[in-house]
Amino acid sequence: MRVVIQRVSSASVLVDKKVIGSCGKGLLILAGIEEADTEEDATWLSAKIINLRIFNDVEDKMNLSLKEVNGEMLVVSQFTLHASTKKGNRPSYIQAARPEKALPLFNTFVAILRKESGKPVATGEFGANMEVSLVNDGPVTIIIDSKNKE
Repeated sequence: MRVVIQRVSSASVLVDKKVIGSCGKGLLILAGIEEADTEEDATWLSAKIINLRIFNDVEDKMNLSLKEVNGEMLVVSQFTLHASTKKGNRPSYIQAARPEKALPLFNTFVAILRKESGKPVATGEFGANMEVSLVNDGPVTIIIDSKNKE
């Protein structure tokens, strides 16, 4: 699994001009699932995200986790995170999981985030054409791939 995490003051996602998910101070998480991903990837990634110390403390240093700031989350599925641009100019999405595999794993990922954070987690609509808006706080943007545990 690959995620792009953005620390936000607020974020929302619209489908057919209607807000279907939003969050205040916290994280916008764009999540891409590939064929090789498993529930183990979702579990590892969830723990990493919940405990990632990217919020400022009283000394203005990034030292606090989402839990410590009582932050919110908005998770949006995004298969294009697995685009390959190695050949030509048209991205290939061959590594991205098909919907029948990706949707259940996406739902598992969101469920684990809810359990680990003890809070509701807003989402976009899997497979829909979505409009995502955000106010990036910092800006702070971090990419994490469960296949490349750094």
